[in-house]
Amino acid sequence: MDRPITDPPASGSAARFGPEFGTRSLLTVDTEEEFDWSGPFTRTEHGLSHVAHIARFQEFCEELGVVPVYLVDWPIATSPAAVDIIGSAVNAGRAEVGIQLHPWVNPPFEEEVGPFTSYAGNLPPALEREKFTRLRDTIAEAFDTTPLIYRAGRYGLGPETAGLLRDTGVPIDSSVRANFDYRAGHGPDYRAHPLAPYWVDGEKRLLELPLTTVYWGMLRRQGRWVHPLLGKLPKMTGLFSRVGLLERIALTPEGVTAEEALRGIDMALDDRLPLLVLSFHSPSLAPGHTPYVRTEGDLDRLYDWFRRVYLYLEMRGVAPTTVAEILAAATH
Repeated sequence: MDRPITDPPASGSAARFGPEFGTRSLLTVDTEEEFDWSGPFTRTEHGLSHVAHIARFQEFCEELGVVPVYLVDWPIATSPAAVDIIGSAVNAGRAEVGIQLHPWVNPPFEEEVGPFTSYAGNLPPALEREKFTRLRDTIAEAFDTTPLIYRAGRYGLGPETAGLLRDTGVPIDSSVRANFDYRAGHGPDYRAHPLAPYWVDGEKRLLELPLTTVYWGMLRRQGRWVHPLLGKLPKMTGLFSRVGLLERIALTPEGVTAEEALRGIDMALDDRLPLLVLSFHSPSLAPGHTPYVRTEGDLDRLYDWFRRVYLYLEMRGVAPTTVAEILAAATH
């Protein structure tokens, strides 16, 4: 019997890519509604005013030679404006689309909204399946394509999610945020999961692409057990980072500087990761919707982050890739 997707994989489950694949990067965009990240979860208190800004970002990606994968949730999949902007890029082969489930805004609405049920994997299996299936079918119809990748909103996988993905023919998951622990908010613990892609099941029908988060500093090899201890003393976390002892670096422009990201890329390449998975949230494409982009200056820095990161990736010989290419290379 396969392990639950929320558990670390069995030994020998690492995905293998051919030598022609080399080392690649994948840009994932959690494409979702705007809501108050510090407030309670609600079914109705959200907006989509940032959607028009996705067009600029798509043009920017095309200039960089990057094909982003937009992981869209229900409000985005049912927005004509979002479907038009993203769909035209998908139809032209300049973007891909995947699935992201925010259960509190995704029908059917049967659960009580709250922190626990904001993780789709905490829902009753039948309800998780129905919400997911409605979203997948809506995306397939709206974008006229078959979505091949899933990310649970808030990284909220559950014990039944792997079976759900296999049953519905979605071959890739990218919900595991390695080196993060969400148990304090009723979510999963991913601290023991690997960073390199791996097969969730023995039959190699479900491929996991963990988001890339590495440790940097003199104690980075001990990061998985030292960093959680520092988390109990927040001032020590900052101190260890400033003096070069230990820093956790996620490959995202949200809360991570370009200088930190470049160090993270170096660590990922030192660890011989075949795939670097970058991520951020689409509401950050307009000021005022996330804690990371409050002003036009913040937005300029976000775009500069991507310029610097992709220039450095090119210098290090890391080419951008797509979900379709990853799937083909892993199953060759």
